Amino acid sequence: MTKLDRLIAKLCPDGVNFATLGDIGDVCMCKRIFKEQTEPSGDVPFYKIGTFGKEPDAFISQELFDEYRSKYSFPKTGTILISAAGTIGRTVIYNGEPAYFQDSNIVWIDNNENKLLNKFLYYLYTLHPWAVSAGGTIARLYNDDIRKAKIPLPPIPIQQEIVRILDKFTELTAELTAELTARKKQYEYYRNKLLAFGDDVPLVALGEICDIGDGLHGTPNYNANGNYYFINGNNLKNGKISFENNTKKVDHLIYEKHGISFNAKNTIFMSINGTIGNVAFFSNENIVLGKSVAYFKIKSDLLNIKFFFYYLQTDYSRKYYECRQTGATIKNLGLKALREYRISLPSLEEQARIVAILDRFDTLTVDITSGLPAEIEARRKQYEYYRNKLFSFKNCAHDS
Repeated sequence: MTKLDRLIAKLCPDGVNFATLGDIGDVCMCKRIFKEQTEPSGDVPFYKIGTFGKEPDAFISQELFDEYRSKYSFPKTGTILISAAGTIGRTVIYNGEPAYFQDSNIVWIDNNENKLLNKFLYYLYTLHPWAVSAGGTIARLYNDDIRKAKIPLPPIPIQQEIVRILDKFTELTAELTAELTARKKQYEYYRNKLLAFGDDVPLVALGEICDIGDGLHGTPNYNANGNYYFINGNNLKNGKISFENNTKKVDHLIYEKHGISFNAKNTIFMSINGTIGNVAFFSNENIVLGKSVAYFKIKSDLLNIKFFFYYLQTDYSRKYYECRQTGATIKNLGLKALREYRISLPSLEEQARIVAILDRFDTLTVDITSGLPAEIEARRKQYEYYRNKLFSFKNCAHDS
């Protein structure tokens, strides 16, 4: 029997009370700040809904911050802030640093921690299915929606033990994520270093060793029952073609008209519109390309496809893309620039040696079936399982 089981058996063997958040505390928000009171830079960060928990949207003066904090509602250190518009239910623990928050879009519960621990509430919020009021162009969580939300209210010792357990999961995931970030930086460093060559290695224009083209310049007739996915640059992720729920499909007639034949042994794709430089291998998927994807069909026996895959992601490749891209708001990299790009071409033996090293880094930092990404995903699922289980309290007001 775990410590939590013993606490439940001792303190609430017949279940726990449930209460609405409105019965536990008051829904609060900051006093409204108007645009003319903000500054592009200044003393105190000001957060709107889109920047909540990220970079501030603007700043306010220290004088205004001090005045509003003393006169109006303001969260205490440790208070759980909730996003109440747009992306509903995003939560952040207020760390006490000077910051001001947009009224109505960011709210919190002012509660007595002798009855409800803020950290317990934080973990509960990540699980709670908020009843969102409809209307308007932006989804909104109104104060009444929050007040009516019903939550379990176990004794404080049980809340503390649940927080301790979930903190451990959170800390472990944070450690793994930090390690993954460090490994990615290490990977990028060695990739740049290994793929930097001197004058003794020849430079070859991609147009000489690859057939290069792009996809359909236009919008096809989509068919939800089609057998071919219509691929754009945002479908290229972690070296693979990724199919999302909203990925459009086309039928065989469109493929016959606009489809291109590819070979998995010699084909790489790259995003060239909007987000530039995402690369992926072709693995015999049924696809039709859109204009934001370029293809490289390697036609030279002197270029290792995996060496080429890594080379396209180096810092100096990305610098070349930046120098040759066009467009004001949406960036584009033309096929002419790609054909003219000159890459270093060492011997096949040297290419194979470099690939073997980078493959190990790639598996560790990218592969979702092994390495750190797989471990982080496993911890996330484990955390969600235990969080759901820990909050599955029996209501003592109901019959057993």
